[in-house]
Amino acid sequence: MEHVQPLKSGDFTEAEDPLALFALWFEEAKRAEPADPNAMALATVDADGLPNVRMVLLKGVDQHGFVFYTNCESRKGRELAAHPKAALSFHWKSLARAVRVRGEVEPVTEAEADAYFATRPRGAQLGAWASKQSAPLESRLAFEKALALTTAKYPIGAIPRPPHWSGFRVVPMAMEFWHDRPFRLHDRVEYRRDAPGQPWSKTRLYP
Repeated sequence: MEHVQPLKSGDFTEAEDPLALFALWFEEAKRAEPADPNAMALATVDADGLPNVRMVLLKGVDQHGFVFYTNCESRKGRELAAHPKAALSFHWKSLARAVRVRGEVEPVTEAEADAYFATRPRGAQLGAWASKQSAPLESRLAFEKALALTTAKYPIGAIPRPPHWSGFRVVPMAMEFWHDRPFRLHDRVEYRRDAPGQPWSKTRLYP
């Protein structure tokens, strides 16, 4: 995957490329955050337009967007298939920083999904087969039984990626960077563009 080249440290409000700025902040978050610096809130909407938000893990970021993986038959997967737009929110408390992302959503390629699935721990690969994510579960025992059956099916060797398990890429159309300042006099900078590949415009916002 083509990675974003991070900026060097400096006044973030002077940055012109929001993806390069994100790369810088993300690298600093990976050194500062005690757990899951790649955790992000993902917001979608259902058929009635009611928002849904949950935490997922960022598994890739480049000039094309932000990638995460999931069961495509889950609630988020169904909502993204019906309404392929989403919002993301990162909050790195140890750095007093936050980033918001809004954009269009597209599926990753089969090759991308296969390559990432192969890197997952074996237990997580088995779980992707055994879990009917977001569907009603009658008991924990039922899930453990499904996991045992899956483990018996794939006792050794490589585990193939389930056809219902893949990834999505959020292609950013708007990004906002927030940094804490005393007395809630924070720094906020918003970037927008009209379409992927188009130049970004930048606006400072009141806190």
